[in-house]
Amino acid sequence: MLSAGEKALLFTQYAEFGAMLQHHLAERFGRPVSFLHGGTSRPARDELVRGFEKTDGPPLFVLSLKAGGVGLNLTAANHVLHVDRWWNPAVENQATDRAFRIGQRKNVQVRKLMCAGTLEERIDRVIEEKKGLAERIVGSGESWLTELSVTQLRELVLLSSDAVAE
Repeated sequence: MLSAGEKALLFTQYAEFGAMLQHHLAERFGRPVSFLHGGTSRPARDELVRGFEKTDGPPLFVLSLKAGGVGLNLTAANHVLHVDRWWNPAVENQATDRAFRIGQRKNVQVRKLMCAGTLEERIDRVIEEKKGLAERIVGSGESWLTELSVTQLRELVLLSSDAVAE
């Protein structure tokens, strides 16, 4: 990935582990690695994002899941790695979406790391069960809309009579 000139976002739920990961990756690859966490000030956060988005900016960006998972556009990245798993798949998906923003022109690859027999593997199993349950209950996509009868569709969009006051 690095030899191809590509960039990656690495999400972790632990700020202390993120700091260790930043240090390890910078030492291992001899390149700068940015790190954003909850204690990062707003000006520093903005500078880290600007630096990462530059063509010659750091190729790796470690982010704590909570601090870096919302409100950022990081389209310079075309790789997303979840270094450790979080119980809520929506939180992980929201973090992944930092690379899937308006302006993204590259295919983005997402990887979720885990070791067999560990807590991460059990979290992955729980997440998959949650996704399966949501799919069975709610479904996905908008196909349900096309399956409505004309009467059901009319009831869906009509203003209810009790909402109208004289």
